[in-house]
Amino acid sequence: MVRTILLIKNNFFMQEVNDCFSKVKKDCFKFVSSQETKKDRFKNKNKMIKSFLIPVSFWISKKINKNKTLIIGLAGGQGSGKTTISSILTLILKKYFKLKVCKVSIDDFYKTRKDRKLLAKRKHDLLMTRGVPGTHDINLILNFFKKIKDKNFKTFQIPTFNKAIDDRCPKALWQKIKSKPDVVIFEGWCVGAKAQKSSQLTKPINSLEKNYDQDAKWRSYVNHQLRTKYSLLFKKLDGLLYLKAKNFGLLRKWRLKQERKLWLQTKNKKNLKIMSGDDVINFMQTYQRITQQMFKDALKSSSIIMDLNSKHQIQKIKFRK
Repeated sequence: MVRTILLIKNNFFMQEVNDCFSKVKKDCFKFVSSQETKKDRFKNKNKMIKSFLIPVSFWISKKINKNKTLIIGLAGGQGSGKTTISSILTLILKKYFKLKVCKVSIDDFYKTRKDRKLLAKRKHDLLMTRGVPGTHDINLILNFFKKIKDKNFKTFQIPTFNKAIDDRCPKALWQKIKSKPDVVIFEGWCVGAKAQKSSQLTKPINSLEKNYDQDAKWRSYVNHQLRTKYSLLFKKLDGLLYLKAKNFGLLRKWRLKQERKLWLQTKNKKNLKIMSGDDVINFMQTYQRITQQMFKDALKSSSIIMDLNSKHQIQKIKFRK
């Protein structure tokens, strides 16, 4: 009897998935095509959307509370596909579930180049490089979370960061939040990351730490930010989706492809801060410690884990909460 009920439920769910797919596939494929280059084509698009992202969208929709904005974190290493996945989830939630969705990246809350220069001067030179905890404006993010949950919602703006020039855009180009969202998808490589024990910081894990952070001052500062301000921020998440790569080497490879794509897609190449291959490798070393720790921690703290294979595709998915 129990088995029969489960089969009926599964069959009904598959009918819902098929119905959803038929209604969203055109928009999803259009978006995917916009992200492709001649050399980099998405494979198994049907499976990615139908077998993985539509079920995740159903999971999100069931957590919706019309009286409260849902904040879902989406984490994954550099180049893992967070922007693509969050964009497709947004399309599905809007098109099929008729939800108001606000997709936001933690990257857009990076401190300005001016502020990072001051931070680097006060604390450590490596903090001029955007990315690690301590280089985001946490108060701005907390204020954003507060405003979207406000019962007396008022239109407001949030920053937009231009990685091509490594600085925040002028206010005229900031994202305008015009209505109270049902769901916020808050994506970023370190979203949900946890601090390490002090004893874990002693030994450098790569050449950057060995040569430029010999006294562990930089990584200790970053770790302290995770333990304090970022811990407070991540507690406000209602769920966490995690894109898990097999290893850090794969993320480095994908990040190099991402930088090449940024170059191709940027029409005005004046004053660009596009990184060379060596720059990317050095840049990735600033992310390595936290990324590798997340390989372990995120498996325990995530609501949903999406395993990525070496071909940059979702291989399997696990619903934990």
